[in-house]
Amino acid sequence: MGEGTQEYFGHWSADRPPSLTAVIRTIIPNFARTVKRKLERFAEMETFPNVIQPSFAEAFRTEHPLKGNWNRDFFRCERPLILELGCGKGEYTVGMARVFPSINFIGIDIKGSRIWKGAKIALQENISNAGFLRTRIEFIGSFFAPGEADEIWLTFPDPQLEKKRKRLTAPKFLNVYRMFLKNNGILHLKTDNRILYHYTLDTVRYNRLEIIRSTEDLYAEAPADPVLSIKTFYEKQFIEQGLAIHYISFRLPHEKIIEEVPGI
Repeated sequence: MGEGTQEYFGHWSADRPPSLTAVIRTIIPNFARTVKRKLERFAEMETFPNVIQPSFAEAFRTEHPLKGNWNRDFFRCERPLILELGCGKGEYTVGMARVFPSINFIGIDIKGSRIWKGAKIALQENISNAGFLRTRIEFIGSFFAPGEADEIWLTFPDPQLEKKRKRLTAPKFLNVYRMFLKNNGILHLKTDNRILYHYTLDTVRYNRLEIIRSTEDLYAEAPADPVLSIKTFYEKQFIEQGLAIHYISFRLPHEKIIEEVPGI
């Protein structure tokens, strides 16, 4: 019995399995509460000044008004700009914004119920250098102009074990990132997945990109780093399970077209 099932049916046992009627009476109210909570968060997030939620028409094959203008029109100050792609609940975006108040940060994710938490915390703590964008990573080119971002963070992305080309460190994505990063801008990857880590490392080495740092066990090497030691919700779970956290950072030059590694 999984954790979610245990939450719903913990008072039943294998000797006393629930009836279909009992199951329905338990599931429906819990499902309704979950839906209601999400709808309330979506409605509240519409009022958040630190969240941009473009429509599909504003994101698909078009240029959003903030493209090239994030510092001027959103943050209203000229500072370095760092993006977190697939930010989830925004722990890293908010955590980095706390550490570096003179840098602007944008957390990007398609799931509004997750973004809500980070955006809410940033507002409550008056963290004015953290913002959030709700969109798909595939549409990222609609929102950022060439050279607009200084760095990108990928914190525990889906390793896409069956679909290599969908990995956020696949060449097709790296070639998109390098267009809106500053020349030789930095990409950071934190992951618990060795396959994704080595796939990324192999891609970087094959394309002769400059590696800034690479480690298979981050906290064994840098336990006190103020940025690298920021932990996401899922990262805390991985560490509790005894999993090592892998990390790599490297530069993406504008003139370099990133190619697939033959045979992987």
